[in-house]
Amino acid sequence: MYRYTLGFVKRKDEVLLVNRHKNPWKGCWNGLGGKVEPGESIEACIIREIIEETGIKINPSMIEDKGTLTWNSFDAMGKGLHIFVIHVSDDFVYETPKDTPEGILDWKTIEWATDFENYGVAHNIPYFLPTVIFNPDRYHYHCTFEGRHLLSVSQTKEASL
Repeated sequence: MYRYTLGFVKRKDEVLLVNRHKNPWKGCWNGLGGKVEPGESIEACIIREIIEETGIKINPSMIEDKGTLTWNSFDAMGKGLHIFVIHVSDDFVYETPKDTPEGILDWKTIEWATDFENYGVAHNIPYFLPTVIFNPDRYHYHCTFEGRHLLSVSQTKEASL
């Protein structure tokens, strides 16, 4: 099991992102999530993290497991995370922007978040988010960095859970 979770709360054609106040990806827009606590399942972790970071109460039926992501280096503790999409209704109301201890929360269109010319998003997001959002399958994504520069992102289909 990897030590972290990363979730994308999806409403219509938008995802709720956080412009992070701290490393890794300080100053970049990213998904929500965090460290899996000892004895905690990955589903319990993403539920807890979404509630802690946004106040949004979610339940297991809203969560879709979309696979895993690893990296060769980078200054995040650990080398992998579990990726989730959290589906909320199209008419779900959550007012943004909202400044929190984690960062500034805001709804962004999927098109905006996956634009390769958007240098404000965590650099690997445009490589995997379209598949995470629009493909029903689970994938393993592996990011290769040289220092803080992203060189490549590979994608391999994983078995469904």
